[in-house]
Formats: sequence, structure tokens, C-alpha cells
Amino acid sequence: MRRLAARGAAGDAGEVAPPAADSTDCAPGRSPSPCRLIDLCAIWDAGVFLPAAVAAAWKGAPSGVPRRRLNEAETLSSVQKAQLQRLEAARPRGPGSGDRGPVPRMARQQPPPWVHAAILFSLLSLSTAIEIPMDPSIQNELSQPPTITKQSVKDHIVDPRDNILIECEAKGNPAPSFHWTRNSRFFNIAKDPRVSMRRRSGTLVIDFRSGGRPEEYEGEYQCFARNKFGTALSNRIRLQVSKSPLWPKENLDPVVVQEGAPLTLQCNPPPGLPSPVIFWMSSSMEPITQDKRVSQGHNGDLYFSNVMLQDMQTDYSCNARFHFTHTIQQKNPFNLKVLTNHPYNDSSLRNHPDMYSARGVAERTPSFMYPQGTASSQMVLRGMDLLLECIASGVPTPDIAWYKKGGDLPSDKAKLENFNKALRITNVSEEDSGEYFCLASNKMGSIRHTISVRVKAAPYWLDEPKNLILAPGEDGRLVCRANGNPKPTVQWMVNGEPLQSAPPNPNREVAGDTIIFRDTQISSRAVYQCNTSNEHGYLLANAFVSVLDVPPRMLSPRNQLIRVILYNRTRLDCPFFGSPIPTLRWFKNGQGSNLDGGNYHVYENGSLEIKMIRKEDQGIYTCVATNILGKAENQVRLEVKDPTRIYRMPEDQVAQRGTTVQLECRVKHDPSLKLTVSWLKDDEPLYIGNRMKKEEDSLTIFGVAERDQGSYTCVASTELDQDLAKAYLTVLGRPDRPRDLELTDLAERSVRLTWIPGDDNNSPITDYVVQFEEDQFQPGVWHDHSKFPGSVNSAVLQLSPYVNYQFRVIAINEVGSSHPSLPSERYRTSGAPPESNPSDVKGEGTRKNNMEITWTPMNATSAFGPNLRYIVKWRRRETRETWNNVTVWGSRYVVGQTPVYVPYEIRVQAENDFGKGPEPDTVIGYSGEDLPSAPRRFRVRQPNLETINLEWDHPEHPNGILIGYTLKYVAFNGTKVGKQIVENFSPNQTKFTVQRADPVSRYRFSLSARTQVGSGEAVTEESPAPPNEAYTNNQADIATQGWFIGLMCAIALLVLILLIVCFIKRSRGGKYPVREKKDVPLGPEDPKEEDGSFDYSDEDNKPLQGSQTSLDGTIKQQESDDSLVDYGEGGEGQFNEDGSFIGQYTVKKDKEETEGNESSEATSPVNAIYSLA
Repeated sequence: MRRLAARGAAGDAGEVAPPAADSTDCAPGRSPSPCRLIDLCAIWDAGVFLPAAVAAAWKGAPSGVPRRRLNEAETLSSVQKAQLQRLEAARPRGPGSGDRGPVPRMARQQPPPWVHAAILFSLLSLSTAIEIPMDPSIQNELSQPPTITKQSVKDHIVDPRDNILIECEAKGNPAPSFHWTRNSRFFNIAKDPRVSMRRRSGTLVIDFRSGGRPEEYEGEYQCFARNKFGTALSNRIRLQVSKSPLWPKENLDPVVVQEGAPLTLQCNPPPGLPSPVIFWMSSSMEPITQDKRVSQGHNGDLYFSNVMLQDMQTDYSCNARFHFTHTIQQKNPFNLKVLTNHPYNDSSLRNHPDMYSARGVAERTPSFMYPQGTASSQMVLRGMDLLLECIASGVPTPDIAWYKKGGDLPSDKAKLENFNKALRITNVSEEDSGEYFCLASNKMGSIRHTISVRVKAAPYWLDEPKNLILAPGEDGRLVCRANGNPKPTVQWMVNGEPLQSAPPNPNREVAGDTIIFRDTQISSRAVYQCNTSNEHGYLLANAFVSVLDVPPRMLSPRNQLIRVILYNRTRLDCPFFGSPIPTLRWFKNGQGSNLDGGNYHVYENGSLEIKMIRKEDQGIYTCVATNILGKAENQVRLEVKDPTRIYRMPEDQVAQRGTTVQLECRVKHDPSLKLTVSWLKDDEPLYIGNRMKKEEDSLTIFGVAERDQGSYTCVASTELDQDLAKAYLTVLGRPDRPRDLELTDLAERSVRLTWIPGDDNNSPITDYVVQFEEDQFQPGVWHDHSKFPGSVNSAVLQLSPYVNYQFRVIAINEVGSSHPSLPSERYRTSGAPPESNPSDVKGEGTRKNNMEITWTPMNATSAFGPNLRYIVKWRRRETRETWNNVTVWGSRYVVGQTPVYVPYEIRVQAENDFGKGPEPDTVIGYSGEDLPSAPRRFRVRQPNLETINLEWDHPEHPNGILIGYTLKYVAFNGTKVGKQIVENFSPNQTKFTVQRADPVSRYRFSLSARTQVGSGEAVTEESPAPPNEAYTNNQADIATQGWFIGLMCAIALLVLILLIVCFIKRSRGGKYPVREKKDVPLGPEDPKEEDGSFDYSDEDNKPLQGSQTSLDGTIKQQESDDSLVDYGEGGEGQFNEDGSFIGQYTVKKDKEETEGNESSEATSPVNAIYSLA
């Protein structure tokens, strides 16, 4: 704190130096300095704190300068009033005194502006004090008066089973000593062996282990902490021992009351310290159920707005729980005897909409049970809770509502309790005073009770006195301002003694709630107490005055390195201490100019603020603290770093559950600083689990779930700064389940279902599915009932007869379905005859001599009544047989002794206890099937060597419904058999073509028809043998047999003989007329000679027609017709009489003729021999 500069160039002459040109003046239109809380101009005008030199200068001021006095709207503090009175009394009066009496208001002159500055400095000197730093080295060096640091509460209630502890701790230098008073008298601790004081503390310990009664130590205690610089006082501590007296024994007669009448059961607990907690239970320790009809009042009584017969089912006992002893005392129970006109306690009437009239209880208007009458008043202390209570009787039970006259209830502090019977307003203030009223109403009428609330206040601080530390010769003041209702009084004490009885101090002046100190010296050190009190309480505060004389010293480490971020606002701290308060100046890089103004600003505590850091601000800064006792300095080195910035920020995203989301966060920072990138979720640190991957510039979330929704913040930080970027992830999830299902509009075949939608989890609800469950046919199984749009939350459901329904609702959005809601209450519909019959009626045989009749049983919604059963009828189709019938409770019936696969007419009709269903439709069924007979006319054809065609006709006796044909076939070649192949055909297919694997193999086919019973009799056929197949197969099979070799040799011999005979016959050939040798008429194509004759050869001499068989079994084609045999052997080349050669043509024509007229069979050896003969 700077001392008042009251001395200028005149030295000690007492003159005040002229103020600066910009000092505050009191000219019209100008306001005083905004940092002051009082009107300096008014103080000047009043003459308060007017130094002699200032008064002399004022008297010499020009008369034209206007002077201003206080008007009626301006007031002075008690200090100012006292000073004004003192100066007015000291002002000289009479002739020559310079004062001709009171000056008229308009004639008073305004003082010069520089005088105002002097007054401002004077007031600042009274309001500024030195603060002792918390540095332990300074704290231990400096002398300080005592300060109370810990004490017990004013109303100190202790447990009688424990030792008593009264706390009092204080600090000071030197360490204070302690003593106590009890009931305002010195308490000699040394004389009582049970009482001791803790070491280095003033805390009292009263030990009862060796006996004694705690009640003997009750009273008012006060602690005194003293060292050589003063004495500090604790609050007056009222010590009380907790009490939990026993409940007086009493016999309670049964309480007789008429049903519907009001009743109050009084508790009247024994007085305890503190007051016990009251609650009501039965004698069996069951809590009493409370509601708006039966409830406990704030005074502990149990109130019945109206008594019902059911209230007799238990007894009622008041219980008191005492806090310190942790004991519960129980009063003897009350027993109720309720007189009623309806002696039966039918529990179904409890939920009856008109329960009272159903029990014959007369209805009546409300009346107040507590408080009584129409008006009352209540006082509450400021800061406490206000509890207003209204309990009313009436039939039906009244409802309570609260209002405040002329305004609304304070919504931030008011809440309703005890079923709206109590209104609590917390932390009451003066504006909560006024008139409140409660309104009790039922359908019979309403009444009102008005409560007038007055708010009083124990003293509370407006300006609590603070410790005052001054340098020698400085000025200061202690202020003790408090308020309350009624207005509290203020009493000053010094070192625990009334200020009036303390030794006089010329440097100290008391003015009401303020003590003013001028030109303080070391001897002025003391502890002052301010006690402000009214009838509701008191406040006691200690504040010491300490005078110090200390040269400047620096409190921070020397040569600190400060790194700052470019373009930021930065403060360089230079904590220092000294008394008188030193002045502080800053320099940069050793330059002589002081840093203040422009981009720099120096605070009163010495901190240097650089408003916007630039690169050129980097360097070494020196702070120098100076007072009249010396100086101290320190240096700070400042380094400027580039800022950390997120240049690619994460963006808001919307994702479906199960997808992958990536949030980007790319950062630029000063390379000399270590960068750390972290993530927050909903402003809390994000746990990176196995579904998340954190990379240098991104965060990836795999398999997004509903719990991942929220705000994600990327935090890029160095040790100097950080940058944040936030994005919001919206997860589209399945909706929450609907809740609070309610059934209304109950009708015989319909009901209205209403529900409250759950959260749609960011995806609008598109549909609601209503399901039902019944407890008769399929209990626990839920079925879909109906579907409604997502905008609906109430729907009328159509119901079936005789179903005990229970409903639930499922919400659906684009993501999926919600969990089902909790089920509704059950609702049963009345019964009726069935309106339909079972579906899917069938008649099918399970054996060849029966028919099983089956159907789909009807469900709960189509049964319509109890004992659902089925009337089954059947008869043979297209006969005049009478209907057979039987009643079945299941879903099948078997008819026995039926012919094989015979059609039947079948009817199944539903029936319950309310009647039969409609006439059923007739269904055609069939008795059991049997194996079918073989297919008819199975034909195998082989049009060529590549394919085989099969054809067949249906069986003559199918014995059921043909379901297909089975063809089995195998290729064989002699003894070799191929793999069997199976083909299945539809019942309509009667043709099939087999592709041959080779041209020489044959095939064996087996064909059968099938019904559901199985495959019937099979028909078997083989494919025909291909040409020359017999010979080829025989050769292949017997070529190696001995008999076959002998036979072949004999045949070869006969062929040789045949060739010889043929040769001889050809040698004897001649010329014959054609008609002698042949019976065949001459054709126009036959060649003839000019003489009309043919050159003819005996057909016996003709070579063997056809082919010759080679020894290897192959068929060898005949030689060419133009071979040499035809021209020269066996007389075939004869000459005519004229010498012409005609053999070529003769033989050729004979050959052709023979081939054209004879059989296609080859000439056998027997024929050759016959021709030879």
C-alpha cells in the first residue's frame, strides 16, 4: 500500500501537493471515480477529513466557484457523520472567526479540483492493507497476533456415553496460549482431574472413564488464545448433553370411531435433545401405509381424513428414534374399532369408483384438522426452511392445493410434500414473507386456510472485519457491518475486553461500526472483536491489527523460464513482499525505460500483462521492487512458441448400429513442443476399448452401438496450450419399449389400448405391433393382433369371445424392433357359439384298410367358448349311405375297415358349450392306398443301333394315387453285365428313350408303378438282338471250344469239295435257249443275240451268292464282278460260232438274274451236293 503523499516541496509544512490536472472534481455533469463506493464530493462538502492546508486553500478560492452540499437523497455513513459533527464543533464562531454563521446553501463555494484528489488519497489510505504471503519462511519470521482457526459449533450437543470434546485451535507468532471461561467465569482446568487440554491446542477433553456425570459440565464455554500481541476469542459454545427419556407407560383404550369420520392419533413423544424422529408402525413392526387419506403430520400425529373399515386390520404404534443414542422407543399401540353400516370388508370395493357410497358412508365437505380455523401465522428465520402444513378431513378425501397471495410460489425453492399436504420453501429470504393459503376440495365443496408468514433474521454479515496489516505511520480501518431483523447492535472489544475499558489510544477512533487508525505504530498491535447481536442470535469476529517494517524481498524462484503461445495474452508474475508496500517496475533486456502502457499493463500486485504476444516480445524481463528500506529484483526469460491448431476437425455424423465410423482430427503445432492428442466423450475421458482404434489423426469406432452416441471432443495439447474440436455422433438404434399400457372403453367385443411411446433413438418409429396372449389354449405364447402407424399411441382392438386377453406393444423403426412392452392387465370377453369351423380338413389313409381324418384345430380367438370339440361325419361318396359321426376333442380321427382307395365325403363341425358352429363344407377324402399292379403293354422297340424306345400303359389297378414309375435297366453282352441304372418318372409319363452305349450290347428293362405305399409288381423286357448279333456272340463265346473247331474243319472240307464240283460244272457249260432253262419270261432288259438266243450258264455252276465268312468271324464282301473268274475260268470265256468272245456278258447276266430271283439265303453245301447229283 502506498502511503499518502501529503508532503510536497514545502517539506513538513503540512501543505498538500496540488493534484494532477485530470483529478476528479465535483463540477456538475462529472461523476466521481468509479472505484470508490462513497461520494467524495459530498464528503468534501461536509468538511470531513479536511486538512488545515486544504481548508486554508479553500478559504482563498474565488468566490465564484460553486460549492455543493448534500441534498435530501444523499446520506453519510456513521463515520462521516461523526467527523462532520467533530469539525463543526471545532469551527470558530463569533466576530473575527472568519465564520459569520451558517452560510446559505446557494452561497457555499465548490472547492478546487486538486483538493478532491487529496481527499481521495486520504480515503485510499484507510482502505488498503498489507497481506502476508503464505510463504512459510515469511510466516515464521513475522510476528502476528493470534487467529482462531477451528472451534466447536455454538450449540454443541454431545453423547453422554462418550468423552466430551470442545474444540479450539489458533495460530500466531509466537504460538498462542489458551484459557477458557465457563458461564462467563474463569474455568480452572488444573483443578478438575477429568478435564485436560490438548498439547499445542486449546481443545478441551473431559474424560468420564473414571466416573462422573456429563450433565454436570453443561454450560456456556468460551476459548481465549493469547500471545504478546493480543488475544483472540472463540464463539460462546453452549454445551448440552443429549437426552432420550423413556416413554411414559400408559394403557390405551380402543379408539371407537364411525366409518367415514376423521381421526387423529396423537404421538406426544417425550422431549429429547435433539428432538427425535417420529414414525408410525404396527406392533409387529410393519410400516403403516400412508396416502392422501392417512398420513403423518409434522408434529408426529397420525391423521385419518376419513376412517374406513379396513383400518381395523392393524394397530398403530408411534415410534421415536433418538439420534445420539441410536435407540428407538415405541409407544403402546392404538387399536381401532370402526362402526359401520356395511360389516363385510369386501376387498373388491376398494377400487370401486364410488367406494364410499358403496359402503354406505355419507359424503361431506372438507374441514381442516390442522391447523384449525381459517387463518394462522408463522415466523421463520432467514436462511432456514419454511414448512407450511394443511391436513383436511372430508368424504371423499380432499385434495390440497397451495397458493401465495399476490404472486406465484418460488418455483426454484418450493416443493410439495406429504401428498401435497405440506409446502416446503428452502433457504427463506425476506421476499418469501407474505400470505399463503391452502385450498382443500372434494366434490362436495372446498375450504381455505390462510397462513401469514413473517421472516425474521439473526445477524448476518454485510462486511465482516478483516485482519489489518500496516506499515509504521500508515492509516487503516476495521469495518463491522451486519444486518438482521430486528436490526442488530454492534459491540467492539479489544483483546477480549470491552473497548470502553481498554487503555486509550490517540491513533484509534471508533465511529459506530468502524474503527479508524491513523499514523499507526508498533504499539498499535492488538486483536479486535466485533460482536453483533439481536434476539435471534449473534455473530463474533476477530480481526487483528499488525504493524510491520520489512524491506522488499522476492517470493518467486529466480531466473524463471516462461514459454508462451504466440498472440496470447500473458502475465508475468513477480510476487514480492515488503512493508511499507514496495513499488514495482519492469524492464526488458536491461533497457532503462519502465514497461507500462501500450501492449503492457502493470497490476497493483506487480504482475506484468502483455496483451498480445508477438515474436519480438521474446527476451529477458526484470522486475524491481523498492520501498524506503531497500530494493529487490528478479528476472524472467520469455520464449514465444507457435500455437497448436486443429486444421481438420471431426464432423457430426449419423450412423446405424453395427457400422464403422471414423472421426478425423489433424493437428499443426510447434515442433519444439511435445504434442498429445486425446479424446473425450460427453466431456469425460474416452476409454479406448477393443472396438475403437486411436490413430495419430483419427478415431475409428467399429460396430457402432447405441452407447456410442454422444459428443466426441478431440483435444490436441502441448505443455503450453491446447485446441479442441467437437463433433456429435448420432446412432440410429432400435426404439425403446413402449410403456404404461392402459385399457379403456371396455366393450363386449372391443377395447381401447393406449400406451406411451419410448425413445425412438434418433430413428422415427414407423409402426407399432400389438400382440396378445391368452391363458387357456397357449399360455405364455404371444400372437400378433394388429399393426398401427408410428404416429398412433391409442387404438381400438377388435376382440373374440371367451378369450382372457393380455396385450403388449412392440415399436418398429428402420433399425429394428424394440423389446416388447410390459404386458397390460387382463381382460376377458364373454362366450358365444363358434362362427367358423376348423380348416385344412383332409381324409387320407395311413393303411390300406383305413382313413385318417385330420384338421387344423381352432385357436383361442376362434373357440368362442369353453369345451371346444369337433363333430366328425363321413360316408362313401356317391352312395346313399347314412352319415357316420363321432365327437372328437383332438385334431384327428381314424376310420377303420375301409376298402382300398375309396372316396369319402367328410364334414368337421366345431362346437362349444354355447352351441354349434355353422354347417361345415364337404371335403372329399380317400381311404388307404395299396401297391399298384404292373404297368400294361410294356413295349421295347429298337429303331436303330443308337436308341431304344420304351412305351407302356397305366396299371389296370392303381390302388391309390400314382406318384410315378420306376425304371431299372442294365446292359449285358453274353455273361458280361453292366451297372444298373434307375430312372423315376412322373405319373403322367408313359414313354422313355434309352441312348445305347454301344451297338452290340443288349438291355434288360424292369418297370413298376408307385403309390405312397410303395412300388408295385414289375414287368420285365429285353431289347431285341441287333443284326448278326447271334453269330457274333456265338463266335465270341464258342470260338475256343473243341467241338466248334471240328465242325469248322468239316465245313471247310465240304466247301473244298463244292469248289471242285463247281469247277467241273463250269468246264461243261454250253449254249442253251433261254426258255428251256428258265421259266421266267424274257424281260426287255435281258441282253440277247441277234439269233434270239441267250448265252446261259447252269445256275449250279454259279458261284455262291452273298458273302463268305472269314475265319476271324468278320463278314467279307464278295470280289468284284469284273474279276478274272468271270472272264476266263471254267468255260466262262467261251467263243461264239463266229468267233466272238461273249463270256463276259453271259456270266454277268446269269449272275444278276440268279441274284434277282433266288432267295436271299446263302447257298448251303447240301445244295451244292444236290446239284452235283
